[in-house]
Amino acid sequence: MTLAVDTVLVPVDGSEAAADAAEYAVAIAERYDADLHVLYVLGETVARGMEAGDIDRTDVADESQLFVEDVAAMAEDPTRVESSMAYGFSTVRKTRHPGSVVLDTAEELSVDFIVIPRESLAGEHGDALEKAAEYVLLYASQPVLSV
Repeated sequence: MTLAVDTVLVPVDGSEAAADAAEYAVAIAERYDADLHVLYVLGETVARGMEAGDIDRTDVADESQLFVEDVAAMAEDPTRVESSMAYGFSTVRKTRHPGSVVLDTAEELSVDFIVIPRESLAGEHGDALEKAAEYVLLYASQPVLSV
């Protein structure tokens, strides 16, 4: 039985662990001739900082775009790499957290495979996916590689 993969999802947060996961995701997408979707997940620290005006939204957008461009540059065909950005938490919805954001995105995009970093190694910009891997591994309906 062969695994059919049309779209691979890799959630990232700008951390070194996310960059490593992105490398694996690119390799899997190329192995299966699949598209790659990079989901940049903003952590609570960044989101609250933007809301308070302490962190410039343009700087966050630029930083995330550069990270996604670095991922696309790893791919043989960068045109098959798409991206989106999401808040990894909500102050009004208790059920919104990085793990649920990853799984909701996976369902919305009908992805066939998820590659997620095991834990974030970065400071304030890398706190989004810190505990998401375990949640995704427990509840995903797609195959998951946690690196």
